[in-house]
Amino acid sequence: MLDPAQLAARNPVGTHVTVGKGLVAGALASADELGCEAFQVFCGNPRGWALSPGKPAEDATFRAATAERGTRVFVHAPYLVNPGSPTPLTFERSVASVAHNLRRAAEVGAEGVVVHTGSYVAPDDTSERYDAALRQVRDGLLPLLEALPDDGPWLLLEPTAGQGRSLCAGVDDLAAYLDALDRHPRVGVCLDTCHVFAAGAPLDEPGGATATLDRLVEVAGEGRLRLVHANDSMDVRGAFKDRHQSIGDGHIGMDPFLELFRHPATAGVPFIAETPGSREVGGDVQVLQELRAKALG
Repeated sequence: MLDPAQLAARNPVGTHVTVGKGLVAGALASADELGCEAFQVFCGNPRGWALSPGKPAEDATFRAATAERGTRVFVHAPYLVNPGSPTPLTFERSVASVAHNLRRAAEVGAEGVVVHTGSYVAPDDTSERYDAALRQVRDGLLPLLEALPDDGPWLLLEPTAGQGRSLCAGVDDLAAYLDALDRHPRVGVCLDTCHVFAAGAPLDEPGGATATLDRLVEVAGEGRLRLVHANDSMDVRGAFKDRHQSIGDGHIGMDPFLELFRHPATAGVPFIAETPGSREVGGDVQVLQELRAKALG
């Protein structure tokens, strides 16, 4: 049985917040209002390539404030990033964006940068194009990883929902992606529950969430899971659709989140919601905190 402080330490809960007025007046203020123990931000336009510079004084204030609170922070890279793209300019911009966001994460005190694993954008399922895309992933991302200090931010791979020609859409797909990056010690996994469910994971079955995490540990190795994006799904299992729903209002339901909280692989791992109800006071942050207490309290 864990007390409230131990629960928050084992699995900090929060949501993605908008920066709006700035990292302190916007993002941190929103996180405080929502009772977040962890949260996620964009350090720029999520749907653009512009590399937004930070403000050193604001970065320092933000970093000190989150450290004082013990709040864990993550940065999400822009949605356009695709290191497997066959378009040279997209590849170059993707690598530059990941490098920029890793730098910004270090500046603001974030512990990881979440990056969608992308697609190989082929007209058909050709193994040649898939293999070439993974070589691009290696060529683009491995040098960035090797440049990170031992205490630098993690690069967190987020498998997609399986739409298009996904390079990594399910737990098993992580093996080849991690291998392409030599299973670098600063590479982790961000497991999005909606994505993995859309890709076919049986989270809606009793024991399905436990089995999914068991398999993730088997494929990726212990300690690779660094973040959970806790989202329900508007669509049924295996639909290959990335449409998030509020916790308990979708096809995953609440019980699988109890399994996720109880699993040894999630010890110390934050749960961050990206749902329609996650930025409302009394919304999904509170729901997840209540589920955590039920699972572990």
